[in-house]
Amino acid sequence: MNGVVLVHGLYHDPRHFDLLVGELAAAGVEVAVPELHRGSLPADTEAVQAVVDAMREPPLVVGHSYGGSVITGLTGAAHLVYLAAFVPAEGESAARLGGSTRLLASSIVQDGDGVTHVDSAAAGEVFYADAPMERAAWAASLLRPQKPGCGRGVPERQSWKNTPSTYVICTQDRAIEPGLQREMSRRCSRTLTWHTSHSPFISHPDRVAAVLPGLFAVHWASARW
Repeated sequence: MNGVVLVHGLYHDPRHFDLLVGELAAAGVEVAVPELHRGSLPADTEAVQAVVDAMREPPLVVGHSYGGSVITGLTGAAHLVYLAAFVPAEGESAARLGGSTRLLASSIVQDGDGVTHVDSAAAGEVFYADAPMERAAWAASLLRPQKPGCGRGVPERQSWKNTPSTYVICTQDRAIEPGLQREMSRRCSRTLTWHTSHSPFISHPDRVAAVLPGLFAVHWASARW
């Protein structure tokens, strides 16, 4: 089958997908996980585009959270998956779409010069509330400071308009309001509803790995986990 490209969100990095990569690789799926933190949305998008272009066949591309803004600007993907992610329309940015919960907003610490980080004591509840405690602590330890500006970036194109896409609503999300996720999901070809936190690749990597390959062939308008 086609490969899978996993695109992380703000404060995260490729290591957060390690559990999911292991599950997919065990199933024989080619997986690529580009690193963002390139300083701007255009730079992040260019880095992911290079990975997509290098795949043997057009891949399924998963964008988590801010990663949705990144994958919106891509070309050459076979299928886009917005995992609790932003789906910007023309002229929109993640910041303009908003939707951050009060919990997330209260957990962001200013470091100076616009750099921020997520309070490590709150990160588990914000991002990984349904994960085992040790796993949530591991994921929280990987979080990185975030330079300013990426969330205000506007994609140059809206690839969800002409590429098959699936939106995954995470109903127990404590980072991005599920209500906003439902609104953005209407821009995609189909919707899945998962009763998980913001980061199911941490809490349920086996279940995510079981679902992703089938999205190349799905024909339903909606489904529930």
